Amino acid sequence: MNKVPLIELETRMKRFRNQMDVSNPQWEIVVIFSNINLYYFTGTMQDGMLIIPRNEDATFWVRRSYERALDESLFENIKHMNSFRDAAKSMNEFPNTVYLETEVVPLALYKRFQKHFPFKTFKPVDIHIAAIRAVKSEYELSLMRKSGKIHQYVLEEIAPNLLHEGISEADLAAELFKILIEEGHHGVTRFGMFDTEIVVGHVGFGESSIYPTYFDGASGNYGLSPAVPVFGSRKRKLKKDDLVFIDIGCGVDGYNTDKTMTYMFGHELPQYAIDAHNKCVEIQNEVAEMLKPGAIPSKIYNTIMNNLDEEFLENFMGFGERKVKFLGHGIGLLIDELPVIAQGFNEPLQEGMVFAVEPKKGIKGIGMVGIENTFIVTPKGGECITGNSKGLIPVF
Repeated sequence: MNKVPLIELETRMKRFRNQMDVSNPQWEIVVIFSNINLYYFTGTMQDGMLIIPRNEDATFWVRRSYERALDESLFENIKHMNSFRDAAKSMNEFPNTVYLETEVVPLALYKRFQKHFPFKTFKPVDIHIAAIRAVKSEYELSLMRKSGKIHQYVLEEIAPNLLHEGISEADLAAELFKILIEEGHHGVTRFGMFDTEIVVGHVGFGESSIYPTYFDGASGNYGLSPAVPVFGSRKRKLKKDDLVFIDIGCGVDGYNTDKTMTYMFGHELPQYAIDAHNKCVEIQNEVAEMLKPGAIPSKIYNTIMNNLDEEFLENFMGFGERKVKFLGHGIGLLIDELPVIAQGFNEPLQEGMVFAVEPKKGIKGIGMVGIENTFIVTPKGGECITGNSKGLIPVF
């Protein structure tokens, strides 16, 4: 069992407390419920809550499984509770204002919690946790580098050999998932977007990759059915002259990387499509060069977008009216983390932040061209950890 080191947990808690002291000098208590943040601070993902008082040690109250929490976690203060009532009895007083994860705590849970902890109001803590999670430690980066190597191997070396006429999108996605697991992928692709479900990612042949989808990304996907509009279609089979689009996640011990690769099956694409793809690769590399400490995400976004002509901007980062307004996103315990390379993100980058950079362009009758790789912010620019292939690999 690979446990999160105690020094790692202690450093995260110290950084969080410092962040709260600076941003909210009057804070008194934070309560965390979400699995991802519980794992970040305690090293285990159990049903419970983490109470962080300003002037006392934090306590992880676990409903289920207390035994597993003790087995998995090096966090030093884990206690068992059958309900919130048990935890409430341990506290002599409770402040009027509680900081909560307002992005993920449902109203019913909030009301159950307030029944036993009679505070008067709440404030959001989400952005403050996101700020410290955005800067990865060497421990975290080591896991992401492992994920990146798996990603590179599977998509650059293995995937081309899986392509054959007649295979369905769903079967290809299943084969890729199986191989990823065999290579060390932790088996789940987690998103922070509300109510978003992704199995492994998007696998699309030809026009499937620009079909409308509920997913907040540039590409599309027919999916398995209207009830499961992700993964890939059982009916769409690979045929000669297809563009194959694969945008999938990978992860090791909770930490994800993101990568997109494209393949020309049976025949080269028209030159205008190849040119559009190569332009996306150029954009990726330009963004990567700017991923240095002190750079402003919104300025990176504007620098790129303001230098693209109207013809290229048509169907860039999507297709038709379905276009996203970013060039990349933070990544770590979730595929979609802060900050984002987009308008409105004006805080300087810090060394150790990690971004998935994904310039893509939809082409009518062909599909989605473009690329995506994962980069670490360094003084020399973005360090790619998912491979250097330019994509659009010929498979003839």
